[in-house]
Amino acid sequence: MLVRILFFSIAAAFLIAVVLAPLFIPILRRLKFGQAIREEGPKGHQKKAGTPTMGGIIILLALTFTVVKFANQSVEVFLLLFITLGYGLIGFLDDFIKIMRKRNLGLTAKQKLIGQLLIGGIFYYVYIRSGFPTTISIPGTRIGIDLGLMYLPLVIIMTLGSSNAVNLTDGLDGLLAGTSAIAFSAYAVIAWVNSQMDIAIFSAAIVGAVLGFLVFNAHPAKVFMGDTGSLALGGALAGIAILTKTEILLVIIGGVFVVETLSVIIQVLSFKTRKKRVFRMSPIHHHYELGGWSEWRVVVTFWLAGLVCAGLGVYIEVLN
Repeated sequence: MLVRILFFSIAAAFLIAVVLAPLFIPILRRLKFGQAIREEGPKGHQKKAGTPTMGGIIILLALTFTVVKFANQSVEVFLLLFITLGYGLIGFLDDFIKIMRKRNLGLTAKQKLIGQLLIGGIFYYVYIRSGFPTTISIPGTRIGIDLGLMYLPLVIIMTLGSSNAVNLTDGLDGLLAGTSAIAFSAYAVIAWVNSQMDIAIFSAAIVGAVLGFLVFNAHPAKVFMGDTGSLALGGALAGIAILTKTEILLVIIGGVFVVETLSVIIQVLSFKTRKKRVFRMSPIHHHYELGGWSEWRVVVTFWLAGLVCAGLGVYIEVLN
């Protein structure tokens, strides 16, 4: 019965997204909510300018409707909806400002940071007040370490890091939709095995919503999720990792997002210290693209890498 609910959650979210997308895309196009492409990016991306963005709204609506229908009204569900929709709101404001100013710069870094810190702080407060543990588990062992008050900075680092890492990955058609669907599938399995059914349903609903969105986001994309979707997915990923007590394991399951972030950090540090670039362009998916790989080849390769990372994470947590 529980497995059936998970499949129903995936199917329902998928169908809602597939139904909503054809309705939203023309509206976004009429409102001229088109994507601005940065000039320093790959030249081939300039043809994508004007493609409707803010498609993350479709994912969030499909997710919310499905979770409300199939999951219990538990604290876990409230926390996950709060952090997902909260980060989605920050992304929405960022996208909206970009569109209104017709440039690839929305909220300032300070404004975005304040919003992310506020949502992360509220998430932590409700988490602690609800009696959830402040321990972290060492992957593959039964060892747990109680961080006490130090759990707050961990939550902040995780929510900030995950949302920004996922955001950096959203650079090619279908890249983030595919890699995030794989990561959330891993967490659906982990939560199900650990009898955390509400979290499993939430994870499954995201998988369905993202796959439904992917139908319209695969190359050539008819719509982009924008920061509305990418920041929300990053926040959700961190929230699920915290509630399933797999904080450290997130680094493995989200390995693709970690590598994307590290490529940016390495590139910036190298250029500032040595005036040399390590990669042709960062994030690293652009490095391969400028190396002659087709966009589809890069995306599929990263999907496979994400599948390996997710499989390793599930093996460590569930089978080891």
